[in-house]
Amino acid sequence: MYCPYCGSSLGRVQHDGRERAYCKTCDTVDYDNPIPATAGLVLNDFRQLLLVRRGMEPGKGEWGLPGGFVEADESPETGVIREIQAETGLIVRPEQLVAVVYEDSAFYGPLIIIGYKVRPEGGVLRAGDDAVEARYFAIDELPRVAFPAHDSLIRELERLEE
Repeated sequence: MYCPYCGSSLGRVQHDGRERAYCKTCDTVDYDNPIPATAGLVLNDFRQLLLVRRGMEPGKGEWGLPGGFVEADESPETGVIREIQAETGLIVRPEQLVAVVYEDSAFYGPLIIIGYKVRPEGGVLRAGDDAVEARYFAIDELPRVAFPAHDSLIRELERLEE
């Protein structure tokens, strides 16, 4: 591992009760924080949930919630709007924070996924970006989703909707 600031080799040091990567050159601790991501729980007027079939790894060919990584210059709300439009063609408005969940992805490492209940306000449903299919499902007839965090968000939405 190398320092993201100066490129020197990183060593290890005890800091804040944990062993962490450390750069002697910069005198900097590398905290290796989780990556922020969003997921949209899009419900239509018939109380059906929108899922996308993934066109790339991780989870290629499997179903999941539309969403993705939050960019450095945007809020989580802006990120979920952007990701849903890119993956589904829909223009949405966030209505409610559903939950914030942690997942240790074998592909990306630790993630913090911020799930929003969103309302479609326009656009035309079509698969795009890294999704190969976008489709609404009855909540009680959902296919298996690719990620445990998405499953947790769906269960939390069901609890909120009761």
